[in-house]
Amino acid sequence: MPRPLGELEDAVMTRVWKWNRPVTVREVLEDLQQERSIAYTTVMTVLDNLHQKGWVRREAEGRAYRYEAVSTRAAYAAALMNEAWSRSDNPAAALVAFFGMMSAEQREALSDAMRIVQGPVTQGQPAQGPENLTGPANPGRSENPGGPENSGGPENPRGPENPGDAEHRAER
Repeated sequence: MPRPLGELEDAVMTRVWKWNRPVTVREVLEDLQQERSIAYTTVMTVLDNLHQKGWVRREAEGRAYRYEAVSTRAAYAAALMNEAWSRSDNPAAALVAFFGMMSAEQREALSDAMRIVQGPVTQGQPAQGPENLTGPANPGRSENPGGPENSGGPENPRGPENPGDAEHRAER
C-alpha cells in the first residue's frame, strides 16, 4: 500500500500525472510558483524523494534529470481505496457506507466501471474479469505488466511504498 502523498508531493505528482510526459524540475517549479513561493531546491528534493519512493523514474539529461510517473493517478487512488477497504473489519459494511457517501455522478461512474469489469455476458460465456482489460477499452492499464513499472527493480521497489502494486495484483 502506498503511503498517502503529502501536500507538496501531491502538488508535484499532480503536474507529472497531468502533463503525462517526462518533466524537469524547472518546469514543475515554474508551474508551482504560480500558486506559491517555492525554491528550486525544494522541488528538486521532492522529486528526488518521489524517485526514492518509487513514484517516478528519472533519466539524466545533461546535468539535470527528467522525471516520469511510474503509475497513473487512477492506480494511486485505487491502491488507497483498496488498502482502506481491506483494513475494515467488515468490508461489506465499509462498501455500503462508502457508496452512501457517493454523489449521483460518482455512482454513475461506479456503474460504468462495473459494466466494463463484467463485460458483455452472453449465454455460455463467463463475465469478463479485470485481468482481460488491457486493450484500448481500458487505456489506464499497462499493456506490459512485466515492464519497468512491475520490475521490482530500484525504480519501483516492491513493498509498502509501491503505488502500482495494487493495480498489478488486480491484473493477475
